[in-house]
Order: sequence, then C-alpha cells, then structure tokens
Amino acid sequence: MARIIKSPDVRTNELIDCAQRLFFEHGYENTTVNDVIREARLSKGAFYHYFASKEALLEALAARMARQSLDEMRPLLDDPLLDAVGRLNALFANSRRMKVDMAPQLKNTFNALFKPENIVLYHRIDEALTAVTLPFMTEILRRGQEEGTLDAPDPEAMALMLLNLRLGVAKVMHRALQQAEAGDVENAAAMLDSWMQSYGLAVERILKLPEGSIQVTEPGFARAFLAA
Repeated sequence: MARIIKSPDVRTNELIDCAQRLFFEHGYENTTVNDVIREARLSKGAFYHYFASKEALLEALAARMARQSLDEMRPLLDDPLLDAVGRLNALFANSRRMKVDMAPQLKNTFNALFKPENIVLYHRIDEALTAVTLPFMTEILRRGQEEGTLDAPDPEAMALMLLNLRLGVAKVMHRALQQAEAGDVENAAAMLDSWMQSYGLAVERILKLPEGSIQVTEPGFARAFLAA
C-alpha cells in the first residue's frame, strides 16, 4: 500500500482532533501519548515531530478552540450596528453557550488541570488562550475608546486586565462542579451565580460603564452549566 503523504497542517490538526476526542471522553490525565498515537495511526516518531509532549498538544488544542470560537463570533462582532459594549456582550454570550455545551468535557479537563502537580500546565494553557484572545479583545476596547462608549485609554493593557480576571472563572466553576457532584447543587449554583455577577460588575467598573451594561451571566446559567 502506498504511503499517504499529508501536509504538516493536516497532520497537526489530525493529532489535535484525536486529542480532543480522547481528552474529552477519558479526561486529560487518563489519556497517554500512546493513546493519541493509536487513535491517529501514526508512529511515535511522527507524533514527536509535531508535538514535544502531551502538554504541548493540550496547549495547541486550547488555542485552536479559542480561535474557532472567535471565528464563529467574528461576523457578529464586526456588525456595524453593534458598539463595543454590544460586542463585549456578544462575546460573553458565546462563552456562556460554549460552557453549557461543553460542561461534561470541561469537568474532565478541570479535574486534571486543577491538581497541584498540574498548576504549571494550567498557566501554560492560559498563556496559549491569552495569545489568541488578547488582540481580539484589544481591538474591541480600542473601538470603544474611539466611539466613546467605554473608557480604555490603553486598550491592550486593559484587555489584558480583563483576561486576567477570567482566571478566577475556571477556578470557581471547578469548585462549583465539585460541590454539585457532592450533591449540593443549590448552593453550588448560588455561589457560581454570585461570583459571575461580581465578575460582570468588576468589568463594568474597570471600563467605567453604568451598572447593568455587561451581561456576563444570565438567569439560569449556573444551574444549566452544573446540570449539563
């Protein structure tokens, strides 16, 4: 049988596809490089030609998911009828939808990433996501400053501040998922709702927006996320 030659981009994406299926089905910690190799039907040498480690593969997956999410949002965010505040709210609405849709997979990933031994990996993934998201958020704030709809005299610095705030989101969501899994769904949902509302208030104050301008959460989101 003739050997099938594929471009590096195709091979890279095939490996990321396999990793996504395995990580989400079995959890990051329970998936090995050998599992990915078997799924992709490649040699170990071929795998390490594209990725230095399983950790690097997860970083690539996180970055690709962020890019895909932003690509899906771009037509809405480029809508000339939306101002910067409308674009921010569209971004948060898409984030909520993704979290509910992917709650079971996020639970598996969170359980692995928030173990003490994986804290360095968690921050490496966050860096990969920030690299993709920062230019996009910076552009929204730059437009808002020009429009006068929000206060962002240094759009890139303030975009980075907002992205750093979201570090706490994953931690609280993980804690809420653990609490719900232990049977305390009501208090878990109340905690997550309260935290998300405070997060939205912090965004408004940083950008000097009237209270209620930013919809980080919505009624029923916490329960839907925990029940998914």
